[in-house]
Amino acid sequence: MHQREDIRNIAIIAHVDHGKTSLVDVMLKQSKVFRENQAVGNLIMDSNALEREKGITIMAKNTAIEYNGVKINIIDTPGHADFSGEVERVISMADGCLLLVDAVEGPMPQTRLVLRHALSRKLATIVVINKIDRPEARVAEVTRMVQDLFLELATDADQLDFKIIYTSAKQGYAVTQPEERHGDILPLMDLILHTVPAPRIEEGHFQMLVSNLDYDSHKGQIVIGRIFRGTISNRDSVVLIGDGGGKQNFVVNEVFTHLGLKRIKVEQVEAGDVVAITGVEGAKIGDTLASPDAPVALPRIEIGEPTVEMTFGVNTSPFAGREGRFCTTRQIRERLYRELETNLSLRVADTDSSDTFIVKGRGELHLAVVIETMRREGYEFEISKPEAITKVVDGKLVEPVETLYITTREEYIGVLTEMLSSRQARMVDMVNDGLGEVKLVFEIPTKGLLGFRSSFLTSTRGESIMNTVFLGYEPWKGDINSTRNGVLVASEAGVSTPYGLANAQGRGLTFIDGGIQVYEGMIVGLNSRSQDIPVNVCKEKKKTNIRSSTSDIAVKITPPLKMDLEQAIDFINRDELVEITPKNIRLRKKLLTMHERARSAANAARG
Repeated sequence: MHQREDIRNIAIIAHVDHGKTSLVDVMLKQSKVFRENQAVGNLIMDSNALEREKGITIMAKNTAIEYNGVKINIIDTPGHADFSGEVERVISMADGCLLLVDAVEGPMPQTRLVLRHALSRKLATIVVINKIDRPEARVAEVTRMVQDLFLELATDADQLDFKIIYTSAKQGYAVTQPEERHGDILPLMDLILHTVPAPRIEEGHFQMLVSNLDYDSHKGQIVIGRIFRGTISNRDSVVLIGDGGGKQNFVVNEVFTHLGLKRIKVEQVEAGDVVAITGVEGAKIGDTLASPDAPVALPRIEIGEPTVEMTFGVNTSPFAGREGRFCTTRQIRERLYRELETNLSLRVADTDSSDTFIVKGRGELHLAVVIETMRREGYEFEISKPEAITKVVDGKLVEPVETLYITTREEYIGVLTEMLSSRQARMVDMVNDGLGEVKLVFEIPTKGLLGFRSSFLTSTRGESIMNTVFLGYEPWKGDINSTRNGVLVASEAGVSTPYGLANAQGRGLTFIDGGIQVYEGMIVGLNSRSQDIPVNVCKEKKKTNIRSSTSDIAVKITPPLKMDLEQAIDFINRDELVEITPKNIRLRKKLLTMHERARSAANAARG
């Protein structure tokens, strides 16, 4: 066994919005991988449109830089807990990691989660205290908090001997002393070379773990991963070893390595590097590529279980097929199963109905991103309310439980405690900083978090932050009664009118404007009371031959409350669906006619 001193493999891990992608930006720019006149912008690695809109990293990505004759392979990972499966699948490519911590916020829930992954894999860890240029930065205190976190999570005494560096990714510098506020990012590069071990290379035939997949319309499937043993060249024969040990033979077409945002075609790549290979079809993340002379599989990537599920089905509304390009059962099924190739945290299963599929994920946001991606690709379908996934252990029904971290103001403690107690949450900690800010920690069943985010933001006027981390499974605590008011349901099909909407607004809030096509059973508003009521938003004012001094006064209506996808998923109850099309997101009842809903309620009452 020997080491390749010309390569370092690092993963960048952190809580959401602590500056991972911004740090990668400055490392790429200052390592001179771009031309001097090349316009690259900011958040270079967040190339996905959804990532730029939401301001978070969703998919793990590979890039590389060269510094002092050493190639540094960089893996940018998501920071949101719902996408922690991305961290789990790519961290196997790294020998070290940069743990970013915000100099104001300090270690957050996802910081703990990703650090636990890094320490369990014995990765050399460099702590990067980022955003030290902010006026409210508390560098000394955050450094102590990081040290406490390592004391809590370290499984080996050597892991407590970690390096710390201070950065401002926005300003583009890294310093070894927090008092300094100038320079460039090169001290961080030097620390990586001296701290992260060079990859250890085993002697033997070619062996590589598939950790990422891409697709090119000309080259076909692109398989990405780290080579653990041997070399790979163009036109080499390889064996793909899948889950269960099944083997397929392929011939490699092309071999690429990474530099900056480009893939560079090369003739041969040696062990220790991260490589992209074409010519292999049908590979899945976790598979092994090996030499035909020694087709031995590497340990598969272990991914945590999903905690939330919902149903995806063919659109059954009266407007079905009008706005989407892909609307059939076959098209939706193919797309969902194709998503499994790259989205390891996702699970898809058929149901007794050929038109409906169960889709399981790590959280509402995880599923919402899948839905929004499909919507933008032209798919049309309907989804149900998310449900927590339960299972039976030792004959007892158990459910997922999460730790909920809230940072809020003192005046919101009462309303939050009341809201969460009705959702079976239990407070385990509360810390007041004496300046009006409070940190609350709750243990809450996953089912209690479903639909909580929107009411949380409304109740605290957007002045609070919440984060969650999966805790484990506990005995089932019973159902949670819905605290949402009833809805206004369209009783007639047609086009909404100002007059009809004005009448509906006498009952509650409306969700649509005038001039919108509606159908019977479509949810058009929120009632001010607990029961659902039918309203005719297409009603027109009767015309008479009697003139009135007020007849020409225009009907005034309040602007509607419009929901995005995540709010719509939060909002619906079990007897409701969200209709997803490329052009619209509509709320509806599962049973569209008033007669069907009345009959279903009567049957339920009879038991």
